[in-house]
Amino acid sequence: MKKFLILMSIMLILAGCGKKAEEAAKETAVKEKITVPVLNWTYSIEEALKTANEKNLTLLVNFTGSDWCGWCFRLRDEVFSQPDFIEYAKNSLVLVELDYPQKKEQTDEMKAYNRKLLEKYGVRGFPTILLINKEGNEIGRTGYKQGGAAAYVEHIKSSIK
Repeated sequence: MKKFLILMSIMLILAGCGKKAEEAAKETAVKEKITVPVLNWTYSIEEALKTANEKNLTLLVNFTGSDWCGWCFRLRDEVFSQPDFIEYAKNSLVLVELDYPQKKEQTDEMKAYNRKLLEKYGVRGFPTILLINKEGNEIGRTGYKQGGAAAYVEHIKSSIK
């Protein structure tokens, strides 16, 4: 656990350095034989709904600007990469990321798909987090919230009820 906390601290400190920081953290994890928990994000609401129906789960849809949005970075670092959120998400959520980067490459098909969903759900800022039930209905909408992963999990739980 101590090694995991050290690795997470390194990742948070270096988060602003982009890909080099991520690569350095991965190298440290390999050297130290640290298992870094990874969340399984999908990029298709349709695929996520299939999984949600099969497993009776809720979708968490993250509209993000992954390579430019400061609040998105904070949400990723303070919530999505933390053990409290990871443990909750593994058994309760199907995670969908819809990205609107400025520099990161995307296919024209992905750009069009993401743009369509941005308009469909009336998203006006980043990050926007939608909670969608297994029937495809929006049941909650939020964004970045201070307080860390445990508080964010409770916030999500209260929206799902």
